[in-house]
Amino acid sequence: MTTKTREASVRTEADTATRERILLEAARLFRHHGYAATTLREVADAAGIKAGSIYYHFESKEQILGEVLDKGIQAVADAVRQRVESLPKDATARMKVAAAIEGHLWGLLHHGDFTSANIRIYGQIPPAAKNRHRKVRREYADYWDALLDEATRRGELRRDIGATVARLFVIGALNWTVEWYNPQKGSFDDFVKQITTIVFDGTFVRE
Repeated sequence: MTTKTREASVRTEADTATRERILLEAARLFRHHGYAATTLREVADAAGIKAGSIYYHFESKEQILGEVLDKGIQAVADAVRQRVESLPKDATARMKVAAAIEGHLWGLLHHGDFTSANIRIYGQIPPAAKNRHRKVRREYADYWDALLDEATRRGELRRDIGATVARLFVIGALNWTVEWYNPQKGSFDDFVKQITTIVFDGTFVRE
């Protein structure tokens, strides 16, 4: 590797680190102050860079918003799919939903500012930005609907509860745990067990 190549590599790594720091601080500010109330100058100050330097990494505040939203939803979706797909082939629908609940909670709680910002500010963002993220949200909802439809077909989900209603209720309840979950009051595994018990006792046929 030549000196110029090494220098370019170092610059690229530094740029990537700065970019990630900007996104992290933006997510934190969006979470606590909202999208409209957060300025690019505040994001730059929090990231430890000059206000004008932010345009070296992002074209606009809306681009930052888009990447914050992407990171939030993708972290959760990836965690859910990973856990469901790691189950044995003969897994019951109940096992799949339990894995999805665990994955959703893990994604939420381990990427707090990104996921919380996603939940808190989605209703505040410009229509164009909202439209761009509607597809990925729809895909995630469809994934859950498929799990719950399977549970209905197998007779595991109560037939008087529709899959869409169950999905909206469960995801809505899970999403707000990022605001009140306290890891000092018990382990993550115990927390997941309590949540799945609440969900299954209310919506699934008792085993």
